[in-house]
Amino acid sequence: MTFAHVGTLGTRPGQREALVDILLRPKPGLREAGCLGYEVGINDDVPDTVFVCELWESAEAHQASLQLDSTRAAIAEAMPLLSGENGGHRFTVRGSPLR
Repeated sequence: MTFAHVGTLGTRPGQREALVDILLRPKPGLREAGCLGYEVGINDDVPDTVFVCELWESAEAHQASLQLDSTRAAIAEAMPLLSGENGGHRFTVRGSPLR
């Protein structure tokens, strides 16, 4: 079944757009690793927060993607921008009325 990870990444003041830029760069191997969708968003009501919605073939595929060179490089670059105020949920997708 499809695995979802929907979360928030808190940024240091004024660093939201820099984090968005990192997250939106092409990540070689992500699709091949089992990523079905990766959406990045913002809400001006919370200016130091980035929202991320990921869909994966499985929880294992998501976990394995963290070992990709492109993923590890993005994480290392993003870490100094983060405030540590992160949240989110992981769940198994049961279906969609659109499919």
